[in-house]
Amino acid sequence: MLKKLILITALASSTLVAKNIVYDFEKTDLSRWHSYGKWEITKDAKEHHLSMTKRSGGSFNLCYLKAVGFLDGNITVDFRANRGRIDQGGGIMWRVQDNDNYFVARFNPLEDNFRFYIVRDGIRSELASADVKLTSGWHTMKIEQKGDNFKGYLDGKLELEYEDAKLQKAGGVGIWTKADAQTSFDNLKIDMGK
Repeated sequence: MLKKLILITALASSTLVAKNIVYDFEKTDLSRWHSYGKWEITKDAKEHHLSMTKRSGGSFNLCYLKAVGFLDGNITVDFRANRGRIDQGGGIMWRVQDNDNYFVARFNPLEDNFRFYIVRDGIRSELASADVKLTSGWHTMKIEQKGDNFKGYLDGKLELEYEDAKLQKAGGVGIWTKADAQTSFDNLKIDMGK
């Protein structure tokens, strides 16, 4: 009985400390994801994607996994801005404590900019911004976090770097859009290796 309990505990622990996690949304079950707004698995000619299809009652549309326990490492996602009159695009949220406390990186094709924000107690504050113009279609966003330093890449090019010590606890990882931005995401990769 004791050996069985140790094995179960070891298996549960290994799930929580997985170093590389990939969500391609082909067979992803969203039942453990926290979401605000309507998020669905959609399909185009070849691939399944996670898509924001209807905005939440608030300003931000969130879809994240809290149990990931991300502190340092890399997060990469493919994204495509589909539509939105007030806002478009979106990005990655990380070190998510709850729906009111996290970091976010987002690209907005209506403004041609890439930005870092911190959301604390539900209030979003801009940390850094870069003017970036991207063509329509699929692009890749990557965040590298090490201690208080984080870097943001679009299509492999470093666009932003910032240091902030306000969120030092491990937390969830997910996807973020604002207002009526209907965006699709694919190949969410979380690497906590090293």
